Amino acid sequence: MSASDEPWPSELRVAKDRRTLTIGFDNGERHDLSAEYLRVCSPSAEVKGHHPSQKKTVPGKRNVEIIKIEPVGNYAVRIHFDDMHSSGIYSWRYFRDLATHPENHWEVYLQELAAKGLSR
Repeated sequence: MSASDEPWPSELRVAKDRRTLTIGFDNGERHDLSAEYLRVCSPSAEVKGHHPSQKKTVPGKRNVEIIKIEPVGNYAVRIHFDDMHSSGIYSWRYFRDLATHPENHWEVYLQELAAKGLSR
């Protein structure tokens, strides 16, 4: 699938409680992503590192909230969380990956927490 064939976001909406982001795509897909999930899967260098060996496991974000979303060009958004994390730039492609494979990302996160003795 080429980039031009990929679904394009048609809606981004933060819930009133600021704990869920709904993303809709022009192909009719619609996904609700929790703020916790988005925060712990942040694409920032602070979380992902510059190399896979530098990846950090982010504990204690069960109650994190989204305080602001701002566009980054026409390809992504920056999400500001109430824990002051705002360095991740979420591309449309990354949003779709998070939306369509949540069980993969979430299971890896839970396994990392357990292995390090950390909690949500």
